[in-house]
Amino acid sequence: MRAFGFPSFGHYGNSYGSQAITASDMIKQAVEIGVGAEELGVNGAYFRVHHFARQQAAPIPLLTAIAARTKRIEVGTGVIDMRYENPLYLAEEAAALDVIADGRLALGISRGSPETAARGYEVFGYTGSTDPRGADIAREKFDLFLRAVEGERLAKGNPAVVGQGQMLAIEPRSPSLRDHIWWGSATRDSAEWAGQLGLNMMSSTALVEDTGQPFHELQAEQILRFREAYRAAGHKGAPRVSVSRSIIPIMNETDAAWFGHRSGADTRDSYGLMDGFRSTSGRTYAAEPDRLIEELKQDEAIALADTLMLTIPSQLGVDYNLHLLESFAKHVAPALGWKPNWDGPVEGDLIG
Repeated sequence: MRAFGFPSFGHYGNSYGSQAITASDMIKQAVEIGVGAEELGVNGAYFRVHHFARQQAAPIPLLTAIAARTKRIEVGTGVIDMRYENPLYLAEEAAALDVIADGRLALGISRGSPETAARGYEVFGYTGSTDPRGADIAREKFDLFLRAVEGERLAKGNPAVVGQGQMLAIEPRSPSLRDHIWWGSATRDSAEWAGQLGLNMMSSTALVEDTGQPFHELQAEQILRFREAYRAAGHKGAPRVSVSRSIIPIMNETDAAWFGHRSGADTRDSYGLMDGFRSTSGRTYAAEPDRLIEELKQDEAIALADTLMLTIPSQLGVDYNLHLLESFAKHVAPALGWKPNWDGPVEGDLIG
């Protein structure tokens, strides 16, 4: 494990224990968590994107705010729902963000997960999909997005301004952006497709497949197929792979009160339906550090991935989430091979 970060759903609302009641609370706290995470040596701050819900939905301004206040931490999405996006505008925004972040962007994109709105992307003006889940328009848009990022001249120039026969590419562009694009893959087949395109891959806590295997074994197979497809397509270098997990180090009575019950109830994978398909979801890891280390070392997908994403309970506020990240950084991550992203050990209790 070379790197670890946190993905956040950006939930907000007046639920029990929530310190993020409003959208303003959620967004401003997300910035503070990102800044504090960098001070801990955490490698990445990633945010999920869901529309028509009390969650994070507009990631570019948030990531820009974090990038402007930090120097080392990677900022990213996990993932942007391409069904809702204008591909050329997204290419412009992402390029500008990658420049502001000095190449620290990890832009996770996918077809998107189930949304609270039925075909909500059509309300955004993106119609014409013949797929009940909108996968067809997501792939078409992503193809155009990649072409724009790669500098293809897509628009006919105005002869009165640029002369006859000119074709124009989007601006601004970032030379490093193409290398910072990740596909959020929920199946082994989509992992192979991402590898063929030469992308990086994000794999979450659920796969839209059920083979009867334990989740971590199925996800490990997904990773291996992705890397083989990447090599077979002739791409050079080493593509990055991230996996997400719900991991809670139990360090004190507060941790035990919030999550101690998860150590018994969620020690097994779960199976069900997602978008009408059989799916497999990974377990929650909640235990004291020594036990966490032992259990995480048995997770085949974590062993294969270079980046581990810890899903955080963002509604519990800045201090508590930095406590969870610090607990993992100090007491669990080093045993998995991780080193902080700054020159020096993780020392002291940075959140008191």
